[in-house]
Amino acid sequence: MSNRLVSAMGNIGGMLKANALLLLLSLSLFTAGAYAAESMPAASTMPWWGWALALFVTCFFLGIVAVPSGVGGGVLFVPIVGGFFPFHLDFVRGAGLLVALASALAAGPSLLRGGLANLRLALPLAVLASASAIAGAMIGLAIPANIVQIALGGTILGIVVLMALAKKSEFPEVKASDKLASVLAMNGIYHDAARNQRIDWKVHRTPLGLSLFVGIGFLAGLFGMGAGWANVPVLNLLMGAPLKVSAGTSSFILTLVDSSAAWIYLNKGAVLAIIAVPSVIGMMLGAMIGARLLHVLKASVVRKMVITLLLFAGIRALLKGLGIWI
Repeated sequence: MSNRLVSAMGNIGGMLKANALLLLLSLSLFTAGAYAAESMPAASTMPWWGWALALFVTCFFLGIVAVPSGVGGGVLFVPIVGGFFPFHLDFVRGAGLLVALASALAAGPSLLRGGLANLRLALPLAVLASASAIAGAMIGLAIPANIVQIALGGTILGIVVLMALAKKSEFPEVKASDKLASVLAMNGIYHDAARNQRIDWKVHRTPLGLSLFVGIGFLAGLFGMGAGWANVPVLNLLMGAPLKVSAGTSSFILTLVDSSAAWIYLNKGAVLAIIAVPSVIGMMLGAMIGARLLHVLKASVVRKMVITLLLFAGIRALLKGLGIWI
């Protein structure tokens, strides 16, 4: 990819971030009074600004670890905020999609400039995942919250097992691209700053990867938590992209998938500004730091922390869905 194209994509990323901020500011005009009155707790000792501040701080730190680990901000946001904050799960899922979208937009320009996100690899996968994410969002809002909470807890624990057992390869060996990958030009070059080495890469098993991304998009819309946890293993272990390219491209895919599902939650009134705005701002600031860390940090350093957080949050979500509070 030429320097001119990378620069242009960086400018587009900046425009997307600006549009995202305008969208979030417009959320304050949404009135979800009846829904909020039914969903929020009857009494709380903390003032409204206290919850907003807590969300900002929490999401700032989540954003820092989300990008280097490649799991996406929504994967951490939904189980942690849904389990430990007194908000209805529909509002948390709606905000979770915007959070995942914001963290990906914030990291996107830096990843594109560094060659860690590849457009040719991301776009075909993102188109399929975006379509299925819309279906997942519609079904998710039609299911009772406690059922979704239980399913979310089980899914998060499954993610923990997947991340713990998967032996991620930093530089998978791909002998030859398949025909579809060759036609779509799914290959590239990036400079690994940690090794001070130029890395040439290509992918294979593209048809199977495309089919899996249909299911990944559905889960992203259903739980409102993005799908970085699934994007990275498919890109890295199945298709053979280097680990850092997989993490960077995963963030770019999330911008398309999450924006598609987010409109369903917006249309249904399941986005509350007091939850979404501080969460998104905190996540974007943290993701900007995380994107810089991805160039010099080994993903395995952050991965153990993410597994621990998800294990705790998954158990909490499962118990909350079952009506067992701890």
